[in-house]
Amino acid sequence: MKTLSPLVFIITSLMVPVISAASQNWTMVETARDKGHLLSPVDTATVPSVEAAIIALDPTQQFQEIIGFGGALTESSAWVLAQLTPEKCLEVIRRYYDPKEGIGYTLARTHLNSSDFSLSMWALDETPGDYELHDFTLEPMRRWLMPLLHDAAQITGTDCFKLIVSPWSPPAWMKTNFRMDDGGSLWGEYAPSWANYYVKFVEAMRHEENLKVWAFTVQNEPEAKQVWESCLYPPEQERNFVRDHLGPAMERAGLTDVKLIAHDHNRDILEAHADATLGDPATAKYLWGLGLHWYVSNDFEVSSRVHAKYPDKAILFTEGCWEGGKNLGRWEHGEGYARQMIGDMSNWVCGYIDWNIVLDQRGGPNHVGNFCDAPVLVDTNTKEIRYTPAFFYIAHFSKFVIPGAHRIASSGGPAELQSIAFANPDGSLVTIVLNETAAAVAFSLSANGDPRACSIAAHAIQTYVTTLN
Repeated sequence: MKTLSPLVFIITSLMVPVISAASQNWTMVETARDKGHLLSPVDTATVPSVEAAIIALDPTQQFQEIIGFGGALTESSAWVLAQLTPEKCLEVIRRYYDPKEGIGYTLARTHLNSSDFSLSMWALDETPGDYELHDFTLEPMRRWLMPLLHDAAQITGTDCFKLIVSPWSPPAWMKTNFRMDDGGSLWGEYAPSWANYYVKFVEAMRHEENLKVWAFTVQNEPEAKQVWESCLYPPEQERNFVRDHLGPAMERAGLTDVKLIAHDHNRDILEAHADATLGDPATAKYLWGLGLHWYVSNDFEVSSRVHAKYPDKAILFTEGCWEGGKNLGRWEHGEGYARQMIGDMSNWVCGYIDWNIVLDQRGGPNHVGNFCDAPVLVDTNTKEIRYTPAFFYIAHFSKFVIPGAHRIASSGGPAELQSIAFANPDGSLVTIVLNETAAAVAFSLSANGDPRACSIAAHAIQTYVTTLN
């Protein structure tokens, strides 16, 4: 049996004590590879005073509101957690979603019908030609997925929990290739039925499960033909489906409180889908915004370009992971999360949803072998729970940047570092500093014109919190 990477860590508590510096009301936590620090409080008063480039914060300049952070509650994650004792299962969920003990998650994404991170391929209505959806049922979700959704919602608090639902594919009988996998498209004659499928799902979740759907993405990765569940929507077809079918169906059902998110795919095609959907007023009126994945492109500024054209629409990061199922739990994967989050959120992205919250020792299960990494890994043989560096790097954002925060202007600092800053609803300022280099870097941090000397270790991330008196 293969063992997991030694750079994957087991923790016993996520409670972070607060340590105040001697001058000003600064606190700092750090995750650093070579110090053994994992979301560890550090007394900033011990940092030597040095002359260094200043990261200057300007809370008078505020940008997008942050709606929150979260992860995907897939059937695979649910199955892995179910291999643990009930107490250990809830422990993992709490460490993500508990508002006091956890790392601040309030968002969750799950799949409408199956995805590749399901145990098999399934749909909520398998009856060919069932235009009226008489055989629609939540039953395929009840063994594994539904208990996880309930636990996460209860632990977060129903007023705070935001569930985003994404289809990977309509049922096979609605598609041109008569398969849920291998691409294919939605038959035009079934577009009304497919739109009503979303309505049926919201109503069933509310009435049968007492769970509220906060948002739908129109289609997961609409331009990806995959060997797993997939359905192709060129930009114009996605526009037409939203404008002519999905938007009106939700409106007729009185479900305008459920947000609709177009695109839900990579940065390289974000502008094309934005122009097709948001550029058409008859479609845009139904859309809250766009979803974004990190695969293929690192052109973070594409979100700023889209925001400049459509400033009244949100851009939400809806999926990212390290693919391939090899070298699980590497330190570099944690650094990659932070790099991506800083890049996107510096360009108007309003929240972040990671992919699977937990996977097994292979990076699965996945019914087509499309394994990947996750912030929490469980060895289903030994029942060992491992919290990887990615978990802690994400926590440097999610635990301290509160829903309702706004990104604020920040500038300067050493060229070796990346940073971003936010103003929380309680008036506190949060600054996150990332060092991916092999050497420590000195810098200064100023929130009010009085720079504070700081230093960040090699391969480390720090979160500073201060209140202005």
